[in-house]
Amino acid sequence: MTSPRHPRKSFGISFEFFPPRSPEMEGQLWDTVEDLAVWDPDFVSVTYGAGGSTKAPTLATVRRLIGETSLVTAAHLTCVDASRGEVQAVVDEYRTSGVRHIVALRGDPASGIGTSYVPHPEGYGDTAELVAALRAAGEFDVSVSAYPEMHPESADLATDIDTLKRKADAGAARALTQCFFDNDLYERYLEKVRAAGIDIPVVPGIMPIQNLTQLKRFASRCGASIPAFLDARFDGLDEKPLERAEVAADVAAEQIEDLQRRGVHDFHIYTMNRAPLVNAVLERLGRSKRQAEAGAAA
Repeated sequence: MTSPRHPRKSFGISFEFFPPRSPEMEGQLWDTVEDLAVWDPDFVSVTYGAGGSTKAPTLATVRRLIGETSLVTAAHLTCVDASRGEVQAVVDEYRTSGVRHIVALRGDPASGIGTSYVPHPEGYGDTAELVAALRAAGEFDVSVSAYPEMHPESADLATDIDTLKRKADAGAARALTQCFFDNDLYERYLEKVRAAGIDIPVVPGIMPIQNLTQLKRFASRCGASIPAFLDARFDGLDEKPLERAEVAADVAAEQIEDLQRRGVHDFHIYTMNRAPLVNAVLERLGRSKRQAEAGAAA
């Protein structure tokens, strides 16, 4: 493992969790929350399944995070397959639970990624409309998504960036990107975003690689590319979990360090509800747990 090279507060972090779907997964989630809370994230977010398929567990997770931890908690919200009234009911539940930060998303159709999106006849037409409604309420900090390699359903990158601009113009405070593994792609994307007049932060989404084979399957569905160098880095490690974890931590830490050199200061980490790899990445970046605990207690 490399030695620390950066002071703790040289960059901001946020974590993404997903709601558990079994007692075993619930135990894993709360173990992960406890392990990662010492890194003093700016906020954590909880995902929301297609068509509201995880509405109840998402709300339960959000309530517990707010009620039992000091973590600033953002709740995801989608508008797919839901009327405006149904969306508003979820917003009201979030508000009552103490949520003040919403990650607003159109959402994947319940029929799956890659299938056609059809707005609900009584719902929001797209994320920009949802953002505008949330901002009109005047109570919520709103984040949205961004796609350095463009959303799979976008006709082209220019159309995709126009979609982001409409979300920003509607009042989004920041965009959190889909995971990517080629920093040149992100930098070129950001240049185009700024040229389009979009000035909100575009926070890189970092996914430490738990399993390269599974990642490739996910990437093929959502339009993210997997650079060839990753195959070389993980070659021969399928049956060597300890070595594989070391390489995975190195890869994610190197990606963040390179982005820091390019002027990026905030990172959104997709935890997959697993702490060990995220811990290893942040340790490589110099954010020791002891320092984080001292900072949280100060």
